[in-house]
Amino acid sequence: MKANPDSLSQMAATVIGEALQNASVTGVEALYVSNMLADELQSQKHLGALFADEAGLHGVEAMRIGAATAGGAAALRVAYLAVASGDVDLAMVVGAEKMSEGSAVPALAKALDAKLEVPLGANMINRNAELMRMYMERYKVPKNGFANFAVNAHKNAKHNPNAMFRKPVSAATAQKSRVIYAPLRLYDSAPICDGAAAVLLAPTDQARAYTETPVHMLASTVATDYFRLEDRPSPLRLRAAEMSAEKAFRAANVTHADISLFEVHDAFSIMSALQLEAAGFAASGRGWRLAHENKIGLKGKIPITTMGGLKARGHPIGATALYQTCELVLQLTERAGKNQVRKPKLGMMQSIGGVASTVVTHILGN
Repeated sequence: MKANPDSLSQMAATVIGEALQNASVTGVEALYVSNMLADELQSQKHLGALFADEAGLHGVEAMRIGAATAGGAAALRVAYLAVASGDVDLAMVVGAEKMSEGSAVPALAKALDAKLEVPLGANMINRNAELMRMYMERYKVPKNGFANFAVNAHKNAKHNPNAMFRKPVSAATAQKSRVIYAPLRLYDSAPICDGAAAVLLAPTDQARAYTETPVHMLASTVATDYFRLEDRPSPLRLRAAEMSAEKAFRAANVTHADISLFEVHDAFSIMSALQLEAAGFAASGRGWRLAHENKIGLKGKIPITTMGGLKARGHPIGATALYQTCELVLQLTERAGKNQVRKPKLGMMQSIGGVASTVVTHILGN
């Protein structure tokens, strides 16, 4: 997760190679790529063919899939649909981002409306800060109400070798950290970083040929909301997250009560609270209390960010959802070490594009 001297394509090729080696295969039929910022930071397009070439996957179907900051989850869904349709037997999803080259903040702002928001100074930071301000005022949240989201993430990252930050922090440290954009503080925001991750998908009836402990993808859903916050009837209600979760629960024939752990898209702590509410784990205005009352830890009511989340593991945009997928696999196959959730059956993850204009939900089971 730290700055990587390798090129973007070399980073992608490395994790593709590792995934192929782990499955004891030499190639795949399709490669789906997730990356948001290469156009701006590396002046590079056409990543599907580039990554395939770098990884030695010549002749395969290869394309880049985009959904802003939810791109990794979107690429995973495309691979899932390709395999589920029977058209592809073995699909690779790779996410790679090299955010250490250039300025990421203005590039990330392109997930917002380029004509009606960005010219007024809008970016991902101040948009989320506005949501946090509205939430704190409406629900009378104390100043330290969100601190435990960061505390929990950093505590779990301590034992994750892939985490960017492996040092625990206290609630006091999180609360006293510098203000980025009021009321958003440093520890309310995930860091920019470099990273790459890859996931291999195969049909259920073939999965054991590649691993003794296959994990089943039970649902893959996506929903959208009004693009701009100002247009939403209830900005503090993440309708895309609600609808995406509801569709996923129906597809998997489960409810939120059946979920063993939930990997939220905690790019900002306010999004953690709002996702917990949207997915049914807390009532409106009560999501923050799950953190404040220490109910989101590994032994809590609903474990989240079990390997550090975006906040402490890092948030290399295009790779983030693939990291989440790998972490769910580790949990569901009980290989998460000191971060292991007790006897998990179902794992859920959500990825947020923009300010929750797009939300992708996946449910995995063992």
